[in-house]
Amino acid sequence: MGETTQKPYSTFLVKGLCCSDEEIILRKRLSKLPHIHDLKFNLVAQKLYVRHSTTDERIIKEIEAAGFKANTAHTLLEERSFYENYGQIIFTTSSGILWASGLIAHYAFGSPDSITMPLFIFAIALGGWRIAKRGLYAIKTLSLDMNALMTIAVAGAMAIGEWAEAATVVFLFSLALLLETISTGRARKAIRSLIDLTPPTARINRGFIEENVPVQDIQLGEQIIIKPGDRIPLDGEVITGTSSVNQAPITGESKPVEKKKGDRVFAGTINVQGMLQVRVTATSENTTLAHIIHLVEEAQSKRAPAQQFVDKFARIYTPAVLMLAVGVAAFPPLVMGLPFTEWFYRALVLLVIACPCALVISTPVTLVSALTNAARNGILIKGGVYLESLASIRTFVFDKTGTLTEGSSRITDIVPLNSLSKNEILTIAASLERYSEHHIAGAVLRTAMDENIPVDNVSIDRFQSVIGKGVTGIVNGKRYVIGNHSFCEEEGKCSPDIHRELDRLESEGKTVLILWDDSEPVSVIGVADELRPNAREAIKQLHDQDVNAIVMLTGDNEKTAREIARKLGIDSVRAQLLPEDKLTAIQELKSERKVAMVGDGINDAPALAAADVGIAMGTAGSDTAIETADIALMGDDLTKLAYLKRLSRKTVKIIKQNIILSIGIKLVFLILAIPGYATLWMAITADEGAALIVIANGLRLLKMK
Repeated sequence: MGETTQKPYSTFLVKGLCCSDEEIILRKRLSKLPHIHDLKFNLVAQKLYVRHSTTDERIIKEIEAAGFKANTAHTLLEERSFYENYGQIIFTTSSGILWASGLIAHYAFGSPDSITMPLFIFAIALGGWRIAKRGLYAIKTLSLDMNALMTIAVAGAMAIGEWAEAATVVFLFSLALLLETISTGRARKAIRSLIDLTPPTARINRGFIEENVPVQDIQLGEQIIIKPGDRIPLDGEVITGTSSVNQAPITGESKPVEKKKGDRVFAGTINVQGMLQVRVTATSENTTLAHIIHLVEEAQSKRAPAQQFVDKFARIYTPAVLMLAVGVAAFPPLVMGLPFTEWFYRALVLLVIACPCALVISTPVTLVSALTNAARNGILIKGGVYLESLASIRTFVFDKTGTLTEGSSRITDIVPLNSLSKNEILTIAASLERYSEHHIAGAVLRTAMDENIPVDNVSIDRFQSVIGKGVTGIVNGKRYVIGNHSFCEEEGKCSPDIHRELDRLESEGKTVLILWDDSEPVSVIGVADELRPNAREAIKQLHDQDVNAIVMLTGDNEKTAREIARKLGIDSVRAQLLPEDKLTAIQELKSERKVAMVGDGINDAPALAAADVGIAMGTAGSDTAIETADIALMGDDLTKLAYLKRLSRKTVKIIKQNIILSIGIKLVFLILAIPGYATLWMAITADEGAALIVIANGLRLLKMK
C-alpha cells in the first residue's frame, strides 16, 4: 500500500509491552521509519499512539519485527485465540513441571546428568524461548532490557554447567512475568469496565419500526427508546417520558436523578424506572463517557514527577550495574588470579539485579489505579502530575457563585423607595437585566418569570453594561440604572434609607442591588443564592485533611461575603472582585504557596488555569469545562474534594513505598552478590517478588472508598 496523508494519532495494542526498556526498543525502531511524526506510550494499558502519514499495516509490521504482537484499535475487541489466552500459562506450567522433575530426580533419587540435564534443557526451552527471542533483538539494537539481561544470565549459567540454576532462573522469571501480566491486567480491566458501561446496541425508531441497531451506526438527531433497567447507550435529550436515572457511572452521585422532557441523559447511566424516548445529541465516539475514557487513558501516558524520577534513575542504574558486573567477572580472575567460574557466576547475579523491572512498573500501576478509582467516582484527573501536586497543597480557593452556592439565585426582598409598586420595580429591573450577562441578571429574570411579569414588550433604548458595577438604559422613555452600592455612590444617589437596608440585607448574607432614575433612588433589592447543602461539610472535611487555608473569591460586597464565609467555616475572603481580579488573586496566593482553585467551569477558566491545580465542578456534559480543568468533578458534590485529597495523599504514599522497596531490595542484593552470598535464583526471586509486591500495593487504590 502507498503512503497516505498525515492523520491524527493511531492507537495500537502492543501485547507484552510493560517496561520502559521495551518502550526504548520500539521507539528506536519506529523512529527510523519515514513518515513517523510522534510516538506516545501507555505501558499499563499496553498501548502505543503513533501520529504518522504512513499505513497502519507498515507500523504493525515493524512492531512485530521487534518481537511484539500488535493490533489496531478497531480490532481490540476481537475474540482472543486459545493460544493468546492460555499460551503463557501452558508454557510456564510445563517449564515448572520439567524443572521440578529435574530437581526431584537429582536431589531425591540421585539420578545422573544424562536424565536430569534433558529435563532442565526442556524446562529452559519451554519457559525461555519468548524471553530469548526478545532478548536477542534487544541485544541486537543495543537496548539491554530485562529480557536481554535474563538471556545473558541464563546463557552464562549454562556455559559454566549450572543447568539447574539456569532452569530455576527461567522458570521463576517466566512465572513472575505471568503473575505480572495477570496483576497489571486488573488495572487494564478497570479501564475496560468503563468502556463496558455502554451497551453495544440501542433500540431505535426508524419508520415506525423499533429495531436494535449498533450504537456506532446511530446518527445525531435519531430517537432511541430506553426501557426500565436499560443502560443508556448514547448522550441525548429526553423527548417524552419521565424516570429516575442512576448517573453514578458519570457523576458519582449516590441517588438517582429525576429526568423529564428537555433534560440531558448520558451514555453509560442506568434508567431506573420509567420509559424514556431520547433524541441523540452525541455519536458513540463523542459521548461524555467516551471523553472520560479518552482522558483517563491519556492521563496514564503523562508521566508524573515520581515516574520521571524513576525513569531517569533506571537509565543510570542499569548501565552502572552492568559495568560493575563486567568488572566483577574480569578483575578478580585477571588481576588477582581468583577462580573465573566463581566470579563469572557472581557477575551473572549482578546482571539479574541490574534489571529495574519492579522499580519501573510500580509507579504507572499505582497511578492508573488511582485515576481509574477517581473516574469510577465521577472525578476526571488529567494526569499523575496533578494527583501528586494535590497531595502537598494546603490552600484551596473557591469561587462563590455556582460553586459554594447553587448558582440559581432569586430576589428575596424588594424595598420601594418611592411611589412605584413592587411589580413595577420588578418589571423595570427585569427589562434592564434582560440584556446583561451577569449571573445576578439571571436571579432578577427568574423571579420575574416566577411572578409572571412580562418584559418582552417593554421598550429598552441605549442599554449599556458597566462591568463590575451594573447596567443602565432607557425604559419606556425614562433612564434607569440598576447596580451595586459603589455605582450608586458614584452617581450620587445614595441615601440614609439605602444604607439602612444595605446593613440589614447584607447582614443576612444577601447580595444587594439598587435601582434608581435620574432624580431619585427607586428601590433596594435583596438577592439570595442558596448555599449548597453539603458545602459546610465539604469545608470541614478539607480542614480535617490538613488544608490550613480556604479562601473564597467573590464579586459580592465585603459584608455579604463575610457572612457567607462565616456560615461555611471559610478562613478568608476576597470580595468585590471583578473577573480579572480573581486571576490576580490566584497569582498573588501562588507567590506564597501552592494553590488549588475550585470553580464551576467556563467562567472561572483563567483562574483555574493559573492555579497549580484547577478543579472544575458540575462539568458533566460540558466539553469545554472538562478540557479546561486539570481535574473535573462531573457532579456537584463538594464532599468529593476531601476524597480527592485523601486519594492523592495515599497515592503519593504508595508510590514512595514502592520506590523505597524496589531500590532497597536492589541495594541489598548488590551488597550480597559481590561477596557471593546471593545466588541467581535468590536474585530473580527477590527481584520479581518485589515487582509483584509493588503491583499489588498499587492495585490497592482500586478498592479505596
